[in-house]
Amino acid sequence: MSNYKTINLERYSIMFKALSNPHRLQIFNLLTGCCEPGTVCSTNEAISCCVGELDQQLDIASSTLSHHLKELNRAGLLNMKREGKQIFCSINPSTLIELGDLFSAESTIKPN
Repeated sequence: MSNYKTINLERYSIMFKALSNPHRLQIFNLLTGCCEPGTVCSTNEAISCCVGELDQQLDIASSTLSHHLKELNRAGLLNMKREGKQIFCSINPSTLIELGDLFSAESTIKPN
């Protein structure tokens, strides 16, 4: 039995497809920069950014931003949480670990 981890190709394909859009990649990059991935606050939740804060940093329509955030969420790359009228986004820390594992020397890519 091998010590190598088997990679779920379909799962990674979905993540990379979501990140292949330049705006989504920019959003993901902004969130990883402001949200300190893997950092946990006192409520045991990942530190998050308000969608309004992202909207101010990007040169895209709010409806387009919402669409891109929804696609990133569907791909499992980020979490979204509504608090009243505000929506907060945070990078899914386990996804970052998965992506790191993909590029580790101990991973073996095999089709499902």
